[in-house]
Amino acid sequence: MRSTRRRTWALVAAAVAVAGLLAPVAVSAASRAAGEGTSSAPPSPEPSGAECRTTVDGSRVVAHCHNPYPATDLVQLHTECARWWDVDADAEAVAVQPGRTVRLEDRCWKEVGRAWVSHRVS
Repeated sequence: MRSTRRRTWALVAAAVAVAGLLAPVAVSAASRAAGEGTSSAPPSPEPSGAECRTTVDGSRVVAHCHNPYPATDLVQLHTECARWWDVDADAEAVAVQPGRTVRLEDRCWKEVGRAWVSHRVS
């Protein structure tokens, strides 16, 4: 009889020891699972910025920018001329109101190397 009691006591003690070791792991996993549903992801930014189409015809650059979004966008045309002696130009920034289209123009004396439009949402 005595050996059965010892085995039972040893089994209960081992079960309590294992439960004591596993309790922090279970609590940590439960708090992580609960935290996944409540943590809020940062809100995605609203779409903004005018859509611009730039065309180069010889030495002239024309960009049409349309702003379909509710925020005003400041657009600026940058022209890089192909010839080293030709002056590169940065046009003045123009505000494109929501639902509006603007036309930006620039030119080089000879060929245009490249042209692009930069944006600053205000």
